[in-house]
Amino acid sequence: MPDGESKVQARDPAAIQADIARARDEIARSVLALRERVNVATDWREWFRRRPWVAMGLAFSAGVWLGYRSGAA
Repeated sequence: MPDGESKVQARDPAAIQADIARARDEIARSVLALRERVNVATDWREWFRRRPWVAMGLAFSAGVWLGYRSGAA
């Protein structure tokens, strides 16, 4: 093998395009799944459905704090 010659074998352009298409599809599925997870994580209604007692405790605490603040002024 002469100096400077690469050991990389040439690939069929159709195979390269198929690999690119597969990678695009996988990326698109990953982005959609991530978008759905972010939507669920940031939706306050879903959070309340999963943790009603914690949400009620936070609402009660906020009410007590606001009542204390308005009464102290």
